[in-house]
Amino acid sequence: MLGAWKKKVAMPPREQALPGRPQPMPIVDRHAVSGHAIAPPYPDGLELALFGLGCFWGAEKLFWKTPGVWTTAVGYAAGYTPNPTYEEVCTGRTGHNEVVRVVFDPKAIGYETLLARFWEGHDPTQGMRQGNDVGTQYRSGIYVYSPEQRRLAEASRDAYQRVLERAGYGHITTEILDAPEFYFAEDYHQQYLAKNPFGYCGLGGTGLACPVGLGATTGAAETG
Repeated sequence: MLGAWKKKVAMPPREQALPGRPQPMPIVDRHAVSGHAIAPPYPDGLELALFGLGCFWGAEKLFWKTPGVWTTAVGYAAGYTPNPTYEEVCTGRTGHNEVVRVVFDPKAIGYETLLARFWEGHDPTQGMRQGNDVGTQYRSGIYVYSPEQRRLAEASRDAYQRVLERAGYGHITTEILDAPEFYFAEDYHQQYLAKNPFGYCGLGGTGLACPVGLGATTGAAETG
């Protein structure tokens, strides 16, 4: 049992990752809640954010409910296997994380506020797990699309680390990487908790507020 535990929470070597496939996952390109497209192209002026914070069902709902977010989609990123399936990701042999891609209007909500939602929506000190969900696909991650996003992500991490330490939590394990290729998850995973309102959601935060981004956006973005 101990060996199985270690293997599940360790990234596989690239050369041992599953081979995947060249064909992308077929999806229904309409958001079940907003009705907007979940795949590009998106309207001019919108920006991307990419987060991993545990099971992507609850993570996606957290962001689609946030005012200023235009659309969301769940998928896999930061691993090795091209176009993986959910079953492959769950083996721990693809290296991928379960992630949510957030398409937002920067005139309505700032990236800093999305970061606050991210930090407050999970416990970023748990390593390769989130609550009872254990495995490499449940790790905490911020995947940035610009140097400015990286700067804000790292500043928010440092600020939230101080908050966590004062409350007795350990070191933040969140990886902050340049945004890798995003692979769409299967259609039944998209907006799962809208289609299954009583479905499982393992997301749980620390109950501690993130000081980054609060009050930094328009009033409309702060009403949700």
